[in-house]
Amino acid sequence: MITGILTGFGILLFAFVWQTSLDGINRKIVGRFQKRIGPKWYQQFRDIFKALSKTGVTHGWVFDFGVMMALGGIMATVMFLPVVGYSAFPGMDNFFIFVYLLAVGMLGMAMSSVGSGNPLAGIGVMRALTQMVGYEVPFMIVILGIIFGHNTSSLSELAAIQQASGIMTWNLVKMPIGTVVAYISLLGMLGKKPFETFIAPAEIASGPMVEYGGKQLGMLMIMHEFATFIEVTLFVTLFLGGATTLFGFIAKYFVVYILASLISNALARFKIDQVIKFYYKVPITLAIVQALMVVFLGWGV
Repeated sequence: MITGILTGFGILLFAFVWQTSLDGINRKIVGRFQKRIGPKWYQQFRDIFKALSKTGVTHGWVFDFGVMMALGGIMATVMFLPVVGYSAFPGMDNFFIFVYLLAVGMLGMAMSSVGSGNPLAGIGVMRALTQMVGYEVPFMIVILGIIFGHNTSSLSELAAIQQASGIMTWNLVKMPIGTVVAYISLLGMLGKKPFETFIAPAEIASGPMVEYGGKQLGMLMIMHEFATFIEVTLFVTLFLGGATTLFGFIAKYFVVYILASLISNALARFKIDQVIKFYYKVPITLAIVQALMVVFLGWGV
């Protein structure tokens, strides 16, 4: 048990350092993309620790407790992730565990934002929950197809199956339609354009984040780094075969995340109704096609 807990905290530390560093590198790359110099790669660390050093305004115990619930739920989720063969709790890396644990963090965030009493925060939360209904349905259809095809919902086992014969057994190659759907859903999970509707800085002043400052903002920035790590790691594990070495994991993770950021900076933001209409037309249709191919034709197994 002690070893598992220490491993979990090690994964937490790695997740924070790696994703926060990558966020800084991403800001530099986006700056160059926009013909700017961009900040230093470590600027994200400075922003987080500066926010944590300041006193924030509170709107009551619901507002404060929701922040702690959000961060705690996301941190617990990270500790269950298998990363490069390391798992804090072997045998408990079932995909559905992550679905439930992620919900705790997201509900804490929603509760805290609405508790602020700011109508822009309420609008942002409503949009975020609506967008979740859009991207989670096609994503879950694809994942259920993978689980049905491989007869397991363990992330470690799914990664091991894909590593059996190299790149040709990756779900990226065996289920290309499902991979495209999952990546479009990932853009929604990360809040990247064109699915940035719940943040919309120029429209609803960053929505759920509008009332946060000081320590609360710093905690939510850390939560964002962990949530991003979870979402990208799940994609790498489920579709790119995971990784047996740290270098392999970092390389795959880097490509997935930076590509999402470049796509985001090349597109405009959808309106919330356009988001739902898009997800329920294109991705959900492709997801159903992929699932039928797996269940009835055995393709991708």
